[in-house]
Amino acid sequence: MSKSPATPAVDSIDSLTHALQGVGYHAPRRLATAVFLAMKLQRPLLLEGEPGVGKTELAKALAKVLGRPLLRLQCYDGMEQREALYEWNHTAQLLHMRAAQSTATPDEIEREVYQARYLIRRPLLQALQTPAPGAVLLIDEVDRADEPFEAFLLEYLGEYQVSIPELGTISAVAAPLTILTSNRTRDLNDAVKRRCLYQWLDYPERERELAIVRSQVPEASNQLTEQVSRFVSRLRSQPFSNAFQRGPGIAESVEWAKALVALDTLTLDPEVIQDTAGILFKQREDVAALLPLLDQLLAPEPV
Repeated sequence: MSKSPATPAVDSIDSLTHALQGVGYHAPRRLATAVFLAMKLQRPLLLEGEPGVGKTELAKALAKVLGRPLLRLQCYDGMEQREALYEWNHTAQLLHMRAAQSTATPDEIEREVYQARYLIRRPLLQALQTPAPGAVLLIDEVDRADEPFEAFLLEYLGEYQVSIPELGTISAVAAPLTILTSNRTRDLNDAVKRRCLYQWLDYPERERELAIVRSQVPEASNQLTEQVSRFVSRLRSQPFSNAFQRGPGIAESVEWAKALVALDTLTLDPEVIQDTAGILFKQREDVAALLPLLDQLLAPEPV
C-alpha cells in the first residue's frame, strides 16, 4: 500500500489548526493533535461525543483542507455489508449472460459477469480505490449499526483492505483518512477501538464557540455573537443543563445566530428567544423548560 504524499500546508499541528480555521473549523489543540497523528500514522480516528459538537463537520473540513474527495457512509440499524462495500449490477450481468449464451461456455460466462465493470462501488470500496493522495472517508454514527457490521469493518480498519469473494482481496491504492463518529448510544466493540486512535469531543469553551459563530455568521454584530455564545454556554452549564434533555450543539448556535440576523435582532431579549427557541431545542419539553429560566439566563454575569 502506497503512502499518501506529505501536504506542505498541514505538515505540523499548528499548520493543520490554522488550515482548519481557514475553512471555518476551530479545532482545539488536543483534537488537532489526534488528527495530525491519524494522518501521520495512517490510522483511523474514532470521535465520540454528544450530537452537535462538530464530529461530522471535522471530516468535511479536512476534505476541504487536504483537497481530497469526501466519501460518507451513514450508518443505521440493520445496515448490510453490500450498502457499505459493493454489490453487483445484476441487470447488466443478466443482459451479458443472455447475449453470450450462444457463443460462450457456462464457465466463460461466469468469469465474464464477475468483472470489475459490473461492480457497483459503495463508500468503503470507493475509498480504497481512490488514487493518491486518497480520500477522506467518514463512517458516520457507527454506533447506530449493529455488532455484525462492526465485525465486518475490522479488516478495513486494521489493514485498509477488503475481501470480495469473486475478486479476492482489494488493498488501498492510497491510505484513506478515515474518521468514525459515535454519539455513544451504545458502547462499540473493543476490537474496533483498538484499531483506531480515539478522541472525545465536548462542547466548545465559550471563546472557541464565539470564534466559530463569528466565522460562520460574519454578518452578525460582535455584540450579538457574544450574547449568543454566552447564552448557549449558560444553557449547557450547571444548574441550567439539568433542565434539558440535551443542550444545543454548535450547529444550533450557528443557525440561531443566522436566524437572529435575519430578524434584525440587535440584542437578546425574552421575546425573541421565546420566538426562536425551536432553533435551539428540538424537543417540546426542552422548549417548555427554557421559558421559565429566561430571566436567569439573561442576567448579567457577576463581576
